[in-house]
Amino acid sequence: MLKYSAADRNKDAILQVLTTIVKSHYNNQDIQPLNALEIGSGSGQHVTHMARHLPHIRWQPTDVDQSLFESINSYIKHFNLTNVCPAVQLDVSSPSNRWPIFESEKFDLIYCANVIHISPWKCTIGLFEGSSMILSPKSGLLLTYGPYACDGVITPDSNVSFDDSLRQSNPEWGLRDIRDLKELATTNGLSFVSMHEMPANNKILVFKKT
Repeated sequence: MLKYSAADRNKDAILQVLTTIVKSHYNNQDIQPLNALEIGSGSGQHVTHMARHLPHIRWQPTDVDQSLFESINSYIKHFNLTNVCPAVQLDVSSPSNRWPIFESEKFDLIYCANVIHISPWKCTIGLFEGSSMILSPKSGLLLTYGPYACDGVITPDSNVSFDDSLRQSNPEWGLRDIRDLKELATTNGLSFVSMHEMPANNKILVFKKT
């Protein structure tokens, strides 16, 4: 199983915010199980951590890189989780009508961590277009996690340096501006709900299907 130190450091803080959001948004959570889709599952550390502490949510991990499936599925087996499905390949830059057919036709929650800034802009466009198609009408939530620019400004200096390093690695990568994500959300029938400050100068952004 792969183990990323960053995923270990931020998983508890993310879980705490995610738990609060789910409890406040879904009043029937203890009665009806929820379906969640993770975009960019990576090693599988996040999805299995969330699944262990939120057993009423059924998780579907995905990643564009099939070589990561062994790690994801190993975490599922290691923790003996029955509320996590086997990993499925998903390229968010592909048209939403070419996304995999999931057992759950609609999802109550889509969770995407550390993908938007380490992928081309077309992937972010695809994330919002696809979310609009497969989120439950009027109740589905899209949660994104990572570092962002705000109204054209990146802070603090460590994030400025991080953005520079990303763009040097790939000119199509880099921190995205929250105002651009809000516009993209509106274009795709999603509305911005809230922003949550996280450790290490990251944020969680919450969007809702409208």
